[in-house]
Amino acid sequence: MKEIKAFIRPNKVNDIVHHLKDAGFENMTISSAEGTGKLQDEAAFVSQKFSITDSEVAKLELVVNKNDVDKVVHIISEQGKTLNPGDGIIYVSDVNQIYRVKDGLKNEN
Repeated sequence: MKEIKAFIRPNKVNDIVHHLKDAGFENMTISSAEGTGKLQDEAAFVSQKFSITDSEVAKLELVVNKNDVDKVVHIISEQGKTLNPGDGIIYVSDVNQIYRVKDGLKNEN
């Protein structure tokens, strides 16, 4: 199993999630976040919560079978891009074990 974590533009979330669900990827977590990176946008402003952040982002997280990684990354990239700097970044990590919260049993997926 693999965890895919994508930091994307907030205005692209609906399109990305819609296409992921249509492709059968229905379980995900979406969070509002703030960040800072290489892009220095003149219109950016310092956050009121954190003195070092300068851009709003959405964080999308999902766990998929390793055979589905390319498909999910493709959907996120295609639906999330604006062809401008600051479109975001996608991380893929190994998931070694999964346990259900309700009973602590290991999920054998």
